[in-house]
Amino acid sequence: MSHKCKLCKEQFTTKYYLQKHSITHSEDLGYRCDVCEKLFVRSGELKVHERIHSGVKSFQCNLCEKRFTQRGDLNKHELIHSGVKLFQCNVCEKRFTRSGHLKSHELIHSGNQSFQCDVCEKRFKHKSNLTVHKRIHSGEKPYQCDECKKQFTQCIQLTKHKLIHTEETPYQCNVCAKRFNHRSNLNRHMRIHSDDARI
Repeated sequence: MSHKCKLCKEQFTTKYYLQKHSITHSEDLGYRCDVCEKLFVRSGELKVHERIHSGVKSFQCNLCEKRFTQRGDLNKHELIHSGVKLFQCNVCEKRFTRSGHLKSHELIHSGNQSFQCDVCEKRFKHKSNLTVHKRIHSGEKPYQCDECKKQFTQCIQLTKHKLIHTEETPYQCNVCAKRFNHRSNLNRHMRIHSDDARI
């Protein structure tokens, strides 16, 4: 049975998806988040969403102790530890632990690059890549180190940089067990062992 929107005639497989769609047509429908103004069909969905803004992470992974605001996010995360890859690409048969990763991967096969920079016209498959690229033109560096105030265009750059200020050395050589704070330093070190093998 199909559920049709009375305003735009779009059809949905369930009544819930129709309700979710309907809030896009009216300000009066649904439950609105006071922080980001996102709309929800049910009050319970709004309560779950509000945890994102509160920073409360009640759900913890038993294996790596990473914490999450929502149980669903914890469940998805736990697939990483299990090694189970439920989502498979129909083209190359590569498998993924998350459906979002599969969807991103599938863009490789489609050749679709629908996100274009309005400054240099370079095109991207993902909106997030375009957002990061635009910072080249704007000079924006929204991620700042609390310790030394150095700024970065990407969050991952800041995360890697912060290791400089700690004693943390998460990258270990599998030959001599020496540890490093950056993967690039480990890669550089590994050349020593490959040079030893040539002698």
